[in-house]
Amino acid sequence: MKTKYIDLIDQTYFFPQEEFTLRDDNLLFHGIDLMQLVEQYGSPIKFMYLPKISENILKAKQWFADAFRKYDYHGAYHYCYCTKSSHFRHVIERALDTGVYIETSSASDLSIVNVLLNEKKVKPTDWVICNGFKQQEYVDKIAELMTSKAVNVLPVLDNYVEIEQLKSKTSEPFSVGIRIASEEEPKFEFYTSRLGIGYKNIVPFYKQYIQDDPQISLRMLHFFINTGIRDTAYYWNELQKCLKVYVGLKKICPTLNSLNIGGGFPIKNSLAFSYDYAYMVDEIVNQVRIVCEEAGIEVPDLYTEFGSYTVGESAGTIYKVLYQKQQNDREKWNMIDSSFITTMPDSWAINKRFIMLPLNRWNDTYERVLLGGITCDSDDYYNSEQHVNAIYLPRFSKSYPLYIGFFHTGAYQETVGGFGGLQHCLVPQPKYVLLDRDEEGNLTSKLFKEQQTALEFLTQLGYTQ
Repeated sequence: MKTKYIDLIDQTYFFPQEEFTLRDDNLLFHGIDLMQLVEQYGSPIKFMYLPKISENILKAKQWFADAFRKYDYHGAYHYCYCTKSSHFRHVIERALDTGVYIETSSASDLSIVNVLLNEKKVKPTDWVICNGFKQQEYVDKIAELMTSKAVNVLPVLDNYVEIEQLKSKTSEPFSVGIRIASEEEPKFEFYTSRLGIGYKNIVPFYKQYIQDDPQISLRMLHFFINTGIRDTAYYWNELQKCLKVYVGLKKICPTLNSLNIGGGFPIKNSLAFSYDYAYMVDEIVNQVRIVCEEAGIEVPDLYTEFGSYTVGESAGTIYKVLYQKQQNDREKWNMIDSSFITTMPDSWAINKRFIMLPLNRWNDTYERVLLGGITCDSDDYYNSEQHVNAIYLPRFSKSYPLYIGFFHTGAYQETVGGFGGLQHCLVPQPKYVLLDRDEEGNLTSKLFKEQQTALEFLTQLGYTQ
């Protein structure tokens, strides 16, 4: 009988896969022996494999280049990185090194941009796309950056007052974008996105506030679907409505030359994941081309703002199974040496699923289990995979510890979880390790941050200074 864990995987998936392979009994991630990583740094541990960031950016650029060539599309493509996905220097610098623009969503983002400008990591010819609802500090920093002319800045208007706020802070001519408030899927509790300006109001807004103002020029129409870029009737319908607005604007606004389709590329969350990126890019480009040709207008430059797609698949989190609890006749709880709430908050908050695989003991027999974190919160658990309502792992053994990894966790988990801050039950954030390759392709590792200490918590709570 085929009762080993490797048999289960072989029977269920095509394996090995691009990023996952086996060496003897141990799991490799992009050729990295993860058990060796554990031996070096211990567990729990978070890690990020930086070359994956560049790899995904280059893939997307190639898909758009192929589609542009196929349809003789005479516009430009610009890849923007959505900083809110991960603000770490090592992430943003790796993205910039691969030739991207920066998309921001808060005043603090622009503080980061200013540091990168001073270090010449952001070039004067680059664009900074400023999205989000803009409080006064954010407006002030946008205006300062526009006035300095250190880089090209494009604030994307979220509402009716932002344009007057910007005008009050600078006398220089400036360009803007307008965000469309897309209609949400029926499953949402609301009909229209809270962000942006409604479809029917955009042309009147332009005529009233921008068209006759010599200080302002409209450059971009911004479009984003909360559910992401998916091959569904809903997405294609919203894109068509967006393009209709673009055509109407372009006919009365000669400065309009760019369409931003936002982010929304999914990332792999299961070994059974399937998504045809090239087809989606091809179809988007073709739809834009067809609509513009039929309207007799030039095709726009295309911008994207990929966040999760850029950084999500680069990272993972490793835990050790400490103990197994048999709570009734059916449920076995494998207790990990950390907390899902603190290290992977999206698994708790929005029931998000990641790829979960053991690092070792692939040739042992397997069992069905539940995974529990060490906080006292009843929601600190992980009970299923994306493809099935269960978790299967090599059988628990007191004498042969099991290590498990959650993969493609690089987007949002540190910012949502509050990296370096207070954690639920004061469970510390794990060590954080950066993995890279040198010019010869050899693996390098660097400890970015030690595991949090009790003293750090006490200081934050006011017990020490």
